[in-house]
Amino acid sequence: MSSENNILHEIDVLKEELDRHRDLDNVRIQEALAIEYTYESNRIEGNTLTLQETQLIIEKGLTISGKPLREHLEAINHKEAIEYIKQLAQSGATLTEYDLKQIHSIVLRSIDKENAGIYRKVPVMISGSTFLPPQPYLLSKLMEDYFIFYNENKTTLHPVVLAAEMHEQLATIHPFIDGNGRTARLVMNLILLQNDYPIANIKGDAASRKAYYASLEKAQTQNDKSDFIQLIAETEKGSLNKYLSILR
Repeated sequence: MSSENNILHEIDVLKEELDRHRDLDNVRIQEALAIEYTYESNRIEGNTLTLQETQLIIEKGLTISGKPLREHLEAINHKEAIEYIKQLAQSGATLTEYDLKQIHSIVLRSIDKENAGIYRKVPVMISGSTFLPPQPYLLSKLMEDYFIFYNENKTTLHPVVLAAEMHEQLATIHPFIDGNGRTARLVMNLILLQNDYPIANIKGDAASRKAYYASLEKAQTQNDKSDFIQLIAETEKGSLNKYLSILR
């Protein structure tokens, strides 16, 4: 059995246990984990708010002295985007291009009104990466293929693998000027929530961020997704274990 199959089996066992503890789940646990996810996802992108500051901004509406307005908006917007993907998951609807653009528009709300929810019309570079995203004239076809892949594989691929694929492919296409990383992670977690898995929370500390970007760049430049899928699977396994430790 391959390492990928091994970890997917471990995830399936944990998921079965989680399903048996669903009656213990509650809104307070979900809220705390959503704030933690917001903190980590924004930290990956360079946001300097602490976990406590993120919680105070979201729950108390406080302004943190010395921290930029943009960082406050990133916290508020990301939490709203989580609520949006939760609503989508509960509706049972399939992911559409409209949903994707809505997620992105929430991520950039009041930060970049001109580009929120709109595919880029200019070439871009990814800072610190050797990978060059596709030219803007290719985006329409690439995004069409992206949703074809989703619809063809949503009931056959393991949900964790599908979530990783949709994350990697969107990050590689890089359809937006800004906010691609956050949006890709939200799409990944939408797919996990649709299949009753907890949110996979990739950490934003230096070592975790380096591993995340290295595995993503390997997928983009060498067409080898194994490390990235393994990283997402390990992250989801960690999220399942954390959720179960709380419910137990």
